[in-house]
Amino acid sequence: MSKAIYLTKIDGKPGQVYYPLSVQTQAKPTPQGRELLIKLTAASLNHRDVFLRQHLYPGVTFDVPLGADGVGMVVAAGPEVIDPQRWQGKRVILNPGIGWESSPDGPEDPKGYRIMGGTKLYNKGTLQEYVTIEESEVEEAPEHLSDAEAAALPLTGLTGWRALVVKAGDKNSSKGAAILVTGIGGGVALMVLRFAVARGVNVYVTSSSEEKIKRAVELGAKAGVNYKEEGWEKKLLSLLPPGKAAFDAIIDGAGGDAVEKAVKLLKVGCDLSLSACNK
Repeated sequence: MSKAIYLTKIDGKPGQVYYPLSVQTQAKPTPQGRELLIKLTAASLNHRDVFLRQHLYPGVTFDVPLGADGVGMVVAAGPEVIDPQRWQGKRVILNPGIGWESSPDGPEDPKGYRIMGGTKLYNKGTLQEYVTIEESEVEEAPEHLSDAEAAALPLTGLTGWRALVVKAGDKNSSKGAAILVTGIGGGVALMVLRFAVARGVNVYVTSSSEEKIKRAVELGAKAGVNYKEEGWEKKLLSLLPPGKAAFDAIIDGAGGDAVEKAVKLLKVGCDLSLSACNK
């Protein structure tokens, strides 16, 4: 048997309701076709899980376990898996969504990108003991990551990587480039910061919290400013390294009036339409 966590339906309006959770016991799934059976060892939460409980996320359902992120051990393989021994006993990270494989422009699937957990758009979730998933939708977990770390990587990691490298472009996210990450402190923003620092990018941040700015600098950001200060955008430009008059890309997760000001900080030929400078 396998236990799983589901939303429980109660009366209430979107944004005002907060669906309770229930633990349900169900039969352990059997892998079909090219599926692998994963015994989950860790799962992580995202803010979308809160939105689901508030009925503020598209496609909310009460028939699919919650959870988009997870890591676990392969314990069985379906009959059409080409090399089952390759996977047996391997620790793997689950791809949190389907429908977007390689196109830099967005999901190839006409149905769009569908994320695991709690919606009728994709009938898988990671807040359960066992889950079956296509072998193409898993990757071996890096040895240096703990289960908790590996489980927290996929959804925010993919979002951050696509914003930084795919959307901003390799040139604008490589050594020597200068990028601005707005609203530092959120999961995606922190992923972008870590990826960019590892790639040798000069990273600058904004926040309304001095504590978050300080922490970002400790993680490798060059500097940061409080966007509630008058003239914060001019202060940012003055902090750029010699030879840089503007940012190569901006990864925006804050929105609001910050966008109107931030777009003026970009080098000529860039825009903020996709949360980053286009190639």
